[in-house]
Amino acid sequence: MTTASTLGSAASVRHLKDLPGPRPWPVVGNALQLDRSRIHLDIERWAAQYGEAFRMRLGKREVLVVSSHEAISNAMRDRPEGFRRPSGLARIIGELGMAPGLFVAEGEHWQRQRRMVMAAFSPTHIRAYFPQLKRVAERFRGRLDKAVASGQPVPLQADLMRFTVDVITGLAFGQETNTIEAEGDILQQHMDRIFPMLFKRLNSIFPVWHYFKTEEDRVLERSVHEVVQAIEHFMREARARLAADPTRRAQPPNLIEALIVASEAPDSGMTEDDVVGNVFTMLLAGEDTTANTMAWLLDLLWRQPQALRKAVEEARRVVLPFEALTMDGVGELHYLDACINEAMRLKPVAPFRMLEALKPQVVAGVQVDAGTMVWCVSRHDSLSEACFEAAREFRPERWLEEDTAAQQGQASVKRVSIPFGAGPRVCPGRYLAMVEMKLCLGMLLAHFDIDSVDTPDGQPAQEVMNFTMTPLGQRLRLKRAVAP
Repeated sequence: MTTASTLGSAASVRHLKDLPGPRPWPVVGNALQLDRSRIHLDIERWAAQYGEAFRMRLGKREVLVVSSHEAISNAMRDRPEGFRRPSGLARIIGELGMAPGLFVAEGEHWQRQRRMVMAAFSPTHIRAYFPQLKRVAERFRGRLDKAVASGQPVPLQADLMRFTVDVITGLAFGQETNTIEAEGDILQQHMDRIFPMLFKRLNSIFPVWHYFKTEEDRVLERSVHEVVQAIEHFMREARARLAADPTRRAQPPNLIEALIVASEAPDSGMTEDDVVGNVFTMLLAGEDTTANTMAWLLDLLWRQPQALRKAVEEARRVVLPFEALTMDGVGELHYLDACINEAMRLKPVAPFRMLEALKPQVVAGVQVDAGTMVWCVSRHDSLSEACFEAAREFRPERWLEEDTAAQQGQASVKRVSIPFGAGPRVCPGRYLAMVEMKLCLGMLLAHFDIDSVDTPDGQPAQEVMNFTMTPLGQRLRLKRAVAP
């Protein structure tokens, strides 16, 4: 019986050992041939050289690398039965004393948590949260105003992360943390240390930290401790609100209260650690990915003046006056929506995905055993001329012309570019991410003119992998928009 990830007839099935690939070194395999900070670029280069299915070895582990968007999509839709996230990720998170949230949970543990987390990110809940979203955007506008007044550039990715941290903590905790206006040792700074170290450990061929801890390892442990302590503090406050107002249990207004209520149900199977783990996951996933996407988009818009002009004209028509903006108004930012999707096609924060086969099956015409790691080069087809005309150019219009392209037999951009994943494990926060990006960027483009987006060395921002693909060194210079 074939699986959802099967491609090709039985006669054409190959085996992993028969595939081409870079020549491995003794003991370490291909691991030392890869630069961790640009690992996605190295493997994209190999995909161009060896084809849509090749093999590599990381330490002792054989890895199947696939770049066909059909094979990747099918494998992702075959979760959680056929594939899981790498088992090493859950182990590393556990070593740090964190419970596995929805992102790394598997099996029944994942099933129990998913419904509750999805409910917390429902459109109805986001709509109710919209007034607080606007307050966060107003504070961010104030921070940008100060930068303009002082003549200082905005550290783009870092400041956008302040915005996303305030958004996700408000939704998760039901109260405002205001990292935008804070200075010093803030929650965001601890969170910023965690993702890169998780990525480093996940891609290490030997767990050195089991035997010897560097100062970097100790800093990581302190940051995890501080974030967990903050979450536990917010949990105590949430329990106090539930005790003071039992009616909140019927419709919990934020993620942490929803998880607490669910965990207290007799048959929930959830523990206090599960609550902490899910809030931790939402904090990490919600701040980094959305901020990086917005930073990449502003860079792309700056380099395409015609697209920037269209986005600005739409923002000033729809967003102003900002005080009167509603969720329905945000939904009218169609061109900005297309710009965001085009940025995620060209600069996806997850340019690759790692899956682990749970059973023997065929992937991209290759037979794999249970436990085989499948490395999905997600961006390969998004940048392929075989799929799109001028594939490497920033053309938001391709998203507005999707129906016409499909009628002409061209590749569907929505099927090739799937930044939020596919199948049962699609990102639960995708709706919130799109709303907060359109709100934040719409506010910025409506109230300011972009003077420049650059880096200290004057070169385009480098793509650096820190669990997500991060732009390095971007600086944004703004001017206040002249009123029409």
